[in-house]
Amino acid sequence: MLAERLSGLAGQPDLLVLGLPRGGVPVAWEVARRLGAPLDVFVVRKLGFPGHEELAMGAIASGGVRVLNPEVIAYGVDQAEIERVAQREQRELERRERVFRGNRPPMRVRDRTVVLVDDGLATGSTMRAAVRALRQEGAGRIIVAVPVAAPSVCADMEVEADEVVCATTPEPFRAVGLWYEDFDQTTDEEVHELLDRAAEAGEPARGDTSWT
Repeated sequence: MLAERLSGLAGQPDLLVLGLPRGGVPVAWEVARRLGAPLDVFVVRKLGFPGHEELAMGAIASGGVRVLNPEVIAYGVDQAEIERVAQREQRELERRERVFRGNRPPMRVRDRTVVLVDDGLATGSTMRAAVRALRQEGAGRIIVAVPVAAPSVCADMEVEADEVVCATTPEPFRAVGLWYEDFDQTTDEEVHELLDRAAEAGEPARGDTSWT
């Protein structure tokens, strides 16, 4: 459904599809295949609220970007605890970048149209961090694309991205996983395999691989 909504981008020469791991990568792979575009991964880590890690108090992304959610932080967490969580997630971010890509450097984003894909938007913290990181890296146009999202979060994301495509916006939303028939956790190995398959299908000219 999401790939169909994005089909007008097919054949655009500067197009790049980036999946947010882990769950966004299988979705991004389908989108990239439909659009005939190269696929890469863009690593972002949620900063979970201490004791309730599923609740995002913010997120970090490649490039040193950090986004905090003031409404969640207001429940009661100090700066020292935020730093401890951020440092732990930074180590995991760096590990995942090594695991997912192997020896392949990240693809260039500067001046390109980037379709940034995740499996859904609940709070939007992770996606906001990703969009801001891509702005830092000089992306020409950023399109946020997800199969399902909370209606208010989808609307709020329009302030961050150049375009937002949410294939479905059910109300009440509750959680991303409720809208999938199969929401089993995606593994590191599955992400690595999909990136390998995308690379085998064709990448930009060698040497066109730096972020900037």
